[in-house]
Amino acid sequence: MNLPMNQLQGKVVLVTGGARRIGRSISLALAAEGAKVAIHYRGSEAAARQTAEECGDAPVFQANLESVAEIRTMFHQVATHFGTLDGLVNNAARFTNFDPLTIEEADWDHIHSVNLKATFFCSQAAARIMLAGAGGHIVNISSLGGLRPWANHAHYCASKAGVIMLTKALAKAWAPHISVNSVAPGVIPFDKSDARIERLIKASPARRAGTGEEIAEAVLFFLKATRFTTGQLLAVDGGLSQL
Repeated sequence: MNLPMNQLQGKVVLVTGGARRIGRSISLALAAEGAKVAIHYRGSEAAARQTAEECGDAPVFQANLESVAEIRTMFHQVATHFGTLDGLVNNAARFTNFDPLTIEEADWDHIHSVNLKATFFCSQAAARIMLAGAGGHIVNISSLGGLRPWANHAHYCASKAGVIMLTKALAKAWAPHISVNSVAPGVIPFDKSDARIERLIKASPARRAGTGEEIAEAVLFFLKATRFTTGQLLAVDGGLSQL
């Protein structure tokens, strides 16, 4: 029996960090599918409002994801505005470069407070809404860095590897009502490049960088899939993680 893919028309989906870069690509792709997009931002209000306008005047929600209290307030605002929540894309993240010998507690917390801690508490807040209703879908954006070690990004790699295992644990905890999956982007440089990025592109079997639209395509796959697809990781990296 062939089960149809779920449609996103009219579904409420919150995208954290939805104003710029990959988050913007995801927000625009969701709007194109007819979803009701909720765009989170922390400081990029102008970019958030520009993306929101392109998403059919989608509402924007400001929150510092380092604060669990602000996370919970934001989800309350989303649920109040829409009356429900069908999907969450945990996209917001931070990235820094440090020799592991020089990392201080503040450097570690700067990354983990958003990349891992906020991913959990956003998922928890979303699940409380979804479990009180018809269930839903959560997609966590992890990273190639969660699959492959990078010497000067040990703290970042640890946070994104944590996102991958968190995805699997939450998928088990909240099945069958909520599916939880992860997309691991490879090299998605947008407007910047450097020697490290160029080395990764050269090493990639695809021999090119990826695009935000390609990451969005993978996110939409999980949001539209049946809940029988859960706890899965999809690396969208031009084959780089297979080397």
